[in-house]
Amino acid sequence: MLQFFHPRYWLLWIGILLLWLISLLPLRLTAFLGRGLGVILNSIAGRRAHIVHTNLELCFPELDSQQINNLKKEHFKALGQAALTIGINMFASQRRLQRLVKMRDRQYFDQEITAGKPVILLAPHFVAMEIAGLVLAPERHMLSMYQTIRNPLIDYLVRRGRSRFGGIMIERKADMRQVVKMVREGSPFYYLPDQDPGSGDKVFAPFFGVQTAVTPGLSRFARLSKAVVIPCFTKMLPHGAGYEVVFLPPLKDYPSADPAEDARRMNEVIEQGIREMPAQYFWVHRRFKSRPEGEKSVY
Repeated sequence: MLQFFHPRYWLLWIGILLLWLISLLPLRLTAFLGRGLGVILNSIAGRRAHIVHTNLELCFPELDSQQINNLKKEHFKALGQAALTIGINMFASQRRLQRLVKMRDRQYFDQEITAGKPVILLAPHFVAMEIAGLVLAPERHMLSMYQTIRNPLIDYLVRRGRSRFGGIMIERKADMRQVVKMVREGSPFYYLPDQDPGSGDKVFAPFFGVQTAVTPGLSRFARLSKAVVIPCFTKMLPHGAGYEVVFLPPLKDYPSADPAEDARRMNEVIEQGIREMPAQYFWVHRRFKSRPEGEKSVY
């Protein structure tokens, strides 16, 4: 810890202090300021704004150009709000989080836990995705994967923030046999599956009608751990009113013997969540970066 007080980290500490101070503000005020920040981000995002626009055009061909632009603006407002509330993720007390978060259809999760079944929560990349894992972690050790951040201070603070209520952080390159063992023993796995796997193991499956690279990790983990897969989406409520964690029924007959079919079903469920809150999906990610052989880049 002492190494983080080196002068090269001082500017970063100032930013962290600012996030902490913002986290003390009422959430309604933070949301208002964050959405204002999003208006600025939308106008200066450049390359990322192009990625968002392309993703939205591919996924919502029924929308005209004005509707796409409006949705893009709303996305950057949601992104700005999520950016200013990072301090809540890192520093808010357990009591405050419980006060801010509502649960919808939580019985789907509780019933499987009570029955003693291993559980994987399918948690797509919505901008407030960390909240559900933080709120659920104190009840039982919640596993979650993360990717090491190059800056060691940011990496330390992110891991500390995500694990401070009993969550267990697993590096993406770690031995997954230990994860399977822990899931079988009763630790729910908060699994974020929907980023382009790049050169890694992947299959292609439709996502809003577009062939999209998907890691077969979810079906593989479910098969090895004999776990029930429950979709779990986190939604920022309007005007800074808090958050809502939404559970859907467990996936039936999952996994199958076909990884591509499992990927299709997973994408179908994620689409369902996106249609409820389209501006809050992480559209700045190049979701369609990997293309089937012979196809050109969409970006």
